[in-house]
Amino acid sequence: MSRYRLAPTPVQEVALAEHCRHARYVWNLAVEQHSCWRPGGRSAPGFAEHCRQLTEARAEFAWLRAGSIVVQQQALKDFAQAMANFFGKTHRKPTWRKRGQSDGFRIVAVKTGDVRRLSRNIGEVRVPKVGWVRFRWSRAVPEGVRSFRVSRDTAGRWFVAFAAIPEPIAAPGTGQVVGVDRGVAVSAALSSGEMTSAPTLRDSEKARLLGLVRKLARAEKGSHRHRKVKAAIGKLKAREIDRRKDWIEKTSTDLARRFDIIGVEDLNVSTMTRSAKGTIEAPGKNVRQKAGLNRSILAAGWGRLVTRLEQKAPGRVVKVNPRFTSQTCNTCGYRAPGNRESQAVFRCAACGHQANADVNAARNVRDIAAGLAVNARRGDPVAGPEKREPQLVLLSG
Repeated sequence: MSRYRLAPTPVQEVALAEHCRHARYVWNLAVEQHSCWRPGGRSAPGFAEHCRQLTEARAEFAWLRAGSIVVQQQALKDFAQAMANFFGKTHRKPTWRKRGQSDGFRIVAVKTGDVRRLSRNIGEVRVPKVGWVRFRWSRAVPEGVRSFRVSRDTAGRWFVAFAAIPEPIAAPGTGQVVGVDRGVAVSAALSSGEMTSAPTLRDSEKARLLGLVRKLARAEKGSHRHRKVKAAIGKLKAREIDRRKDWIEKTSTDLARRFDIIGVEDLNVSTMTRSAKGTIEAPGKNVRQKAGLNRSILAAGWGRLVTRLEQKAPGRVVKVNPRFTSQTCNTCGYRAPGNRESQAVFRCAACGHQANADVNAARNVRDIAAGLAVNARRGDPVAGPEKREPQLVLLSG
């Protein structure tokens, strides 16, 4: 999606917030209905049944009838798609939506005249029951737009995202293959030796965020001070998210333009970042440490980086099994847990090869990806890095 910054008037902002409230309301009703469903019983309501119930609710409640039927029906359609993804085991089960989190709604059946340009930097989009809302024309709007989504982030900023399939970045045709090792200390280490990390808040901003979190804990919920401090926290976190997204876009574009094949580790980030608190009967261990690791993984943008790579370089991203890539020497192929002395240092116990641990792992990923790419043309499987016995290396003195 191509996202642009909206600039609604105060009156329009109230109307947009009302659309978000209606979309959130019907979504949460659908979640509540499905939470009561149990396997073996009657089928849970589908999209058609939800639409019938929505018609009855709009006839009974004037405040719901005053909203846009398109916004409310699309919220139900999004829920139906979310449930299909859940049963397809590609996404988690849909959960409750809270005010201030995931605020937004979707508009479909967009006509050609519903988006227009006013000047070099200003455009307008027609939103049902809101009217023409201006947005910043930061780049050309994709042609043939049929739907868009309006959203509001934690900092209170409004955005419009037009649904369009982006044009993929053409391969350079040099035949070069790169391996990418994702980590916490270094967000992305390349087999070429380059290392880059997703930007975070500066030290002064982190100190201010800590002070705001403490001030929020002392403020009374529902008070003006509580809302003011919470908005300030949201602005700081939105700044960090913007920086991370900008880094992901630039890094993925750079890799797609420079390399024909991009090898990445096949990691299930959603499973890796699940909470370890467990249950009351079986509580988890090292819960606080695991929560800190989860935050670091999410802050490094592991999942979104690969997603954007697959969108910008379709068919050129090769996912490899990450097993033993951090323990295998890229020079002689000897594998042992002791090869990795620390987070940053790799020293082979067989040949003495020393390198940055992340770069060594990225080179193993590159070699496996290159083998997979070649064998994919032949139709043969390829194995991961094999463990080899230490080899005697003669050094001339």
